[in-house]
Amino acid sequence: MAYEDMDLENNNVATEPEEPTPPEGSNRTFLIVAGIIGAVMLLSLICLAAYALWYAPRQRSQQATQVAAINAQNTQVAIAAEQTAQAAKITPTATQVLATATASPTPVVAEPTQVSPSPTIDRTGTVAALLTEAAAGKLTATATGLPDTGFADDVGIPGLVGLALVLIVVVFLARRFRLAG
Repeated sequence: MAYEDMDLENNNVATEPEEPTPPEGSNRTFLIVAGIIGAVMLLSLICLAAYALWYAPRQRSQQATQVAAINAQNTQVAIAAEQTAQAAKITPTATQVLATATASPTPVVAEPTQVSPSPTIDRTGTVAALLTEAAAGKLTATATGLPDTGFADDVGIPGLVGLALVLIVVVFLARRFRLAG
């Protein structure tokens, strides 16, 4: 081998021209969509935390206050019904009252008073009905069953399983038609 055969500058080997590489697709659309989805997720987490920290405790305390008021009212109604039932059992006895007359003039001075309206719930109709039933001896506790409503009550478990299988078949058919077309 001689130096003459080695031509380093001019390679006589036929080289194929290089194909230009296709430009890479822009990831800009993907990044924008991913950013929007991330922002929505972050915003929903912030809203969920705000609800859990501020609104839920207020709602629970209001419900507890309402339950306490209803329990107090139910207790008053039960006491009134019991007293009415006991009063009906008592037979009146005649007692002699001596009449005493006292005559003393008392001056009456009328002063206007300001009455502030208080938020009360008028439940006299309910109390009267309860007292009537208590006096008649109709107060009995009745238990009611669960309501018979809803899709699962009408169709049942076999219908739900059948519907799930139909939906799975629809998914497979849609994929097959999409790949075929």
